[in-house]
Amino acid sequence: MTSTKTGNKDSSLCLVEFGEYPTRTNSSSSKSFSPTSSCGKKIFDGEFDNLNLNEDLPPIDGGAQAWLFLLASAMLEALVWGYAFAFGIFQDYYSVHEPFKGSENIPVIGTCAMGLAYLIAPLAIMMMIIFPRLARWVSTMGVVIMCLSLALSSFATNVTHLILSQGIGFGVGGCFAYTPSILYMSEWFHRRKGLAFGIVWAGSGISGVIFPLAIEWLLGKYGIETTLQVSSVSLFILAAPFLYWHRPRLPPSKTVRHDRLNFRFLYSRVYNIYQLCNTIEALGFFLPTIYLPSYARSLGANEFLSSLTVTLVNLTSVFSSVLVGFLSDRYHITTPILILTVGTVLSVFFIWGFAVSIPTLYVFCVAYGLLAGGYSSTWSGVSQEIQRANPEADATVIFPFMEFGRGIGNVASGPLSEVLLRADTWKGRASGAYGSGFGPLVVCTGVTALIGGVSVVARRFNWL
Repeated sequence: MTSTKTGNKDSSLCLVEFGEYPTRTNSSSSKSFSPTSSCGKKIFDGEFDNLNLNEDLPPIDGGAQAWLFLLASAMLEALVWGYAFAFGIFQDYYSVHEPFKGSENIPVIGTCAMGLAYLIAPLAIMMMIIFPRLARWVSTMGVVIMCLSLALSSFATNVTHLILSQGIGFGVGGCFAYTPSILYMSEWFHRRKGLAFGIVWAGSGISGVIFPLAIEWLLGKYGIETTLQVSSVSLFILAAPFLYWHRPRLPPSKTVRHDRLNFRFLYSRVYNIYQLCNTIEALGFFLPTIYLPSYARSLGANEFLSSLTVTLVNLTSVFSSVLVGFLSDRYHITTPILILTVGTVLSVFFIWGFAVSIPTLYVFCVAYGLLAGGYSSTWSGVSQEIQRANPEADATVIFPFMEFGRGIGNVASGPLSEVLLRADTWKGRASGAYGSGFGPLVVCTGVTALIGGVSVVARRFNWL
């Protein structure tokens, strides 16, 4: 935390996130001042238009309001991503029920829901920076759009309707619902920011266990229309009490800080190395959760035991997200990336690759969730490293671009997996999963995880 002082020795201002935000002041001085960062760059330009310097702001890195903000962020993360990750249940239902049965565009629904929630994150953040007074209500608008889209999807009579509502509508609403967490996290947490983001990402792991079971039960008992309508109402009821606490720590400024919208970091070597690793890792990350149930069925598992594979991955990713966030606050970010990369690669190639029984496959699910499941929690540390190399960049702007890279990997992984399955020549010619018809997927997951750790090597060669 950096401290900047005025000519009055009693006047102090603590800056958060490399000199962006004030924490509190003990000054009664009315003298003007112009805080600067460690590199001499002026960082405030009308930032305090609405801020009384005698006002005692809520504490940072702790206190009831900070933890309530974190709880609200985790709940919204859980509702958005937990429901999006459960789309596989809907996909199975649509593929065998009229009027959607037989459509080749059913996977597009889930791709739009998850892909848009990732891909438009930078646009959402930029909008909130440009319109700071509107930012306070973005998560509320997002929840309304998300729930309304699900309600409208219950009236769909073809797949196009579902793509527009359950896909595009849900994706846009979901993005608006969770992105204020990224914008405001630096105001509420500084020293513990990595851990805070890890706790938020863990929310989707918990809901990733609950939502598939609940949706499968509703579909079996009441059908698609009632399931979507109940989902819409339930998500709104669960989200509404937390929207009040999903808010900024500082009053909104009257002046738009256009200097925050600095995108020169996009051309820096440090950013492009981390982003390349992030995007390629995402290409393979989603493949196991999509195809593990199918592989389990090929080993003789029933429907419940097959779905348990994804449940185990989601459940164990909760612990991984929190642990990686904790480590990123204490070590250079390449240290947790190294641990995740080595562990993921070994588990994919040597456990999943040679799994010929359900117990062994479950061991892989636990290992994969504990290792690969925490990769998103590295983004906070990665954003800080990119900002150190590009002092004029804003970490809050950098972060959603990491989400954008993951979105590219998510969208591309679907078509890639179909190509790999069609091109499989190992079936019946290799042992374990390699010869099961899923061999190319195993190799792709392992190779992309390995490339996801290239930043560790780049640091050794002083490229970072």
